[in-house]
Amino acid sequence: MTAFHKVIATCSVRTAMASDEPKAKKLKLSEDEKTEPNLLFGMGNPLLDISAVVDKDFLDKYSLKPNDQILAEDKHKALFDELVKKFKVEYHAGGATQNSIKIAQWMIQEPHSVGTFFGCIGKDKFGEILKQKAEEAHVDAHYYEQDEEPTGTCAACITGDNRSLVANLAAANCYKKDKHLDLDENWELVEKAKVYYIAGFFLTVSLESILKVAKHASEKNKLFCMNLSAPFICQFFKDNLMQVMPYIDVLFGNETEASAFAKEQDFETKDIKEIAKKAQALPKVNAKRQRIVVFTQGKDETIMALSFLSGLVQEKPLDQCVRAAHYSANVIIRRAGCTFPEKPDFK
Repeated sequence: MTAFHKVIATCSVRTAMASDEPKAKKLKLSEDEKTEPNLLFGMGNPLLDISAVVDKDFLDKYSLKPNDQILAEDKHKALFDELVKKFKVEYHAGGATQNSIKIAQWMIQEPHSVGTFFGCIGKDKFGEILKQKAEEAHVDAHYYEQDEEPTGTCAACITGDNRSLVANLAAANCYKKDKHLDLDENWELVEKAKVYYIAGFFLTVSLESILKVAKHASEKNKLFCMNLSAPFICQFFKDNLMQVMPYIDVLFGNETEASAFAKEQDFETKDIKEIAKKAQALPKVNAKRQRIVVFTQGKDETIMALSFLSGLVQEKPLDQCVRAAHYSANVIIRRAGCTFPEKPDFK
């Protein structure tokens, strides 16, 4: 259910990086590397966010709580069309990984299309809108389009300060490695990238796609990042996660996810810093890169990987990467949906 959650954080978020290396160390990609198009690659579950201010009758009709996050059931099928027809809506490109790529691009600004994104959508009107919104965000999105399932959507039903989120993953679950990732023109984009980011949610969709990208990054000494995304990923998709773990250079998560991960791995500790150290010490294929673990802590679920990615792509020191993450999250929490002003005010 958290595939569609917003980025929520405050400047007091504490990061747990289990490393004895200097705080200001740079994560070098290659000598004299410059930010260029397609340097950052993401793959995940694309959703079209549909946001509107609604009334209590609308919530009651679909048995929605004012402040909640749920996956759509059969009784919610008509909700999305009714939301569009009855209320003034705003559309945004969404989904955990796509939002991460989108915000990294916003923080970088120029050049455009630094971020590439792969995912599955439907051949429908919502798919066309999603493509348009990704383009407006200057993300180089290459979707696998199929007609068996409709484009995934997330309805944000706003009442006052509350948001009731209803996600219908639909086509997002239909990504096929052999029909998209393996195509020469698409794999060339993967090869162009130097930093890779995938949210754990995609472990439920296409493990084989993740492993192909992760192995490429490891073999070429590129940076592969993954977010734990939700406790249920650590619990119910543990085997998939642990197949990818040896290739992960930077692991992100929040304290709830870290605790779930530690429990499933029998770490026998609830201390977040100790969990980070144990996660860092797990077997790793590419010995040239020491794994970095970043866990955030706060009263709500947070994803600090969003603009952290912009810093990694631009080879910024780690402390500046974290500052960038704090800044972007602080901007986004004050706005409806995963949106932002035209340019960041970050130095």
